[in-house]
Amino acid sequence: MLTKADDYPIHQTPEPIAYSGSDRNFYDRYFFNGYDPEGELFFAAALGVYPHLNIMDASFCVVYDGVQYDLHASKHLKMERLDTQVGPIGIEVIEPLQCLSLTCNDSENGLQAELLFKGRHSPIEEPRFTQRTGTRMGMDSTRMTQNGNYEGWIKLKGRRFDIRSNTYRGTRDRSWGVRPIGTRDEQVNPDQGTPQFYWEWAPINFENYCSYYHLNADASGTPWNTKAVLVALDKSDKPIEMATQSSTLILQKDTRHAQSAILQFTDANAQQYSIKLAPRFNFYMRGLGYGHPEWGHGLNHGTLETGYEEYKLIDLDLSSMEHFHIQAFCTAQLETPDGAVSGSGVLEQLVVGPYAPLNLKEIMDLA
Repeated sequence: MLTKADDYPIHQTPEPIAYSGSDRNFYDRYFFNGYDPEGELFFAAALGVYPHLNIMDASFCVVYDGVQYDLHASKHLKMERLDTQVGPIGIEVIEPLQCLSLTCNDSENGLQAELLFKGRHSPIEEPRFTQRTGTRMGMDSTRMTQNGNYEGWIKLKGRRFDIRSNTYRGTRDRSWGVRPIGTRDEQVNPDQGTPQFYWEWAPINFENYCSYYHLNADASGTPWNTKAVLVALDKSDKPIEMATQSSTLILQKDTRHAQSAILQFTDANAQQYSIKLAPRFNFYMRGLGYGHPEWGHGLNHGTLETGYEEYKLIDLDLSSMEHFHIQAFCTAQLETPDGAVSGSGVLEQLVVGPYAPLNLKEIMDLA
């Protein structure tokens, strides 16, 4: 059960607040993305708390006109988990489970923002993610996901973008639990096997619907954690839990990224739904620290440090593992028993190691 306290970074275990414990790799994290319907401007942000490493870090990113701009920040936590300001980047809970603010003030690099996220419905609690690496727990976490509207403004290199709630939508999530953070363990588990991780996550905003889908699967394609939900905003805030869900991806040549995707759902009454996703461009999750060689999650940069990067998307080497993890901005077409509706959102993908349904056989081979 989710409670208001679950919107604050004070978790101790993968369970909600009522339970406590400890693990060196425990984390507590915020994530946001936002976009206009056509993806002209895309932004993303994250803030992570790592109590046992005594580190808090954050990132704010913008994609505009084929360029990704990434701001990184890290500080010593000093055991104060509720001080969610890391240098120029800050997050504040205004109304738990409903409204949060996001700010960025990096005048030196021309990246500033004041944004307010408001949920379009109550957060969705995803199934607990538990996966062992050999004999050691590699992942044990809980996450809640919520689609919403944004309002406020972003300044990029002197240009101001007014973010209006009737056009800018996106998704935020909160996750907490155990997963690899900080420096890697020098002693590798001898039974961990070939590295393999398959992940899809597709939160989509439509005019009167919000949809969610995720898939973790093993090398054979067998799901070990998956869920699909549809919220009909004009009918009820109560989510429709799907009885079955699946996805079909066609990969872009020489990458591990989808060229197209179709999601298919069936509800408890055997009614069928489908979502066609058409990727337009990629946001690279390294901007938020995922797989970043210098700004990975939980690394110690000292009392307070910031970093900044910008790069053209077309110049990136997509065969490099640090560029495998993406959120592809997509336009979407939802088919329901009541008709069709268009929308937009992201298809997040991280594919490492073999995956039989896509004919991937090695750690890093490409389509």
